[in-house]
Amino acid sequence: MSTPDRLIEATQELLWERGYVGTSPKAIQQRAGAGQGSMYHHFSGKPELALTAIQQTSAEMRETAGRAFDAPGPAYERVSRYLLRERDVLRGCPVGRLTMDPDVIASDELRAPVDETIAWLRDRLATIVQEGLERGEFRHTLVPDDIAATIVATVQGGYVLARAAGSTDAFDAAVRGLLTLLAPATDAA
Repeated sequence: MSTPDRLIEATQELLWERGYVGTSPKAIQQRAGAGQGSMYHHFSGKPELALTAIQQTSAEMRETAGRAFDAPGPAYERVSRYLLRERDVLRGCPVGRLTMDPDVIASDELRAPVDETIAWLRDRLATIVQEGLERGEFRHTLVPDDIAATIVATVQGGYVLARAAGSTDAFDAAVRGLLTLLAPATDAA
């Protein structure tokens, strides 16, 4: 792995663990096994490196979610695949974590890739729900944008509940509950 890649990866991990303020240039260099000269040779400073790391984290999240969304199958299965995918629940969401960081939120530049990723996620989910509505897979009363917001809120809220409890049970329960609410109605006669 190249030095810039090691620096970016170290910054991604540190932002996830410690937030922007807690991610010092020295901590980045130590985690990446790179010297100060190498860091400043490749990046103008912590803000540029943090932005690059946030953009990379956002791209990775879109790629992971996209695999679930783009797989064949009915809309419910694609949403389920996204909700049930393997996650490090107790660490929380690396993008969602950034929304709680006052330094990231205060910076239009650092906040932009976070906002863009969440908007992308909601848009993709709304599109899938709309496809499911058009195919008769979901109750006709569902509003795609509202359901997309609910899915994102359930995932992010599930992370918070799980972290607070120190157990993945709350996340798993939230996902199961949402999937039950979204499940296509069956006529039991």
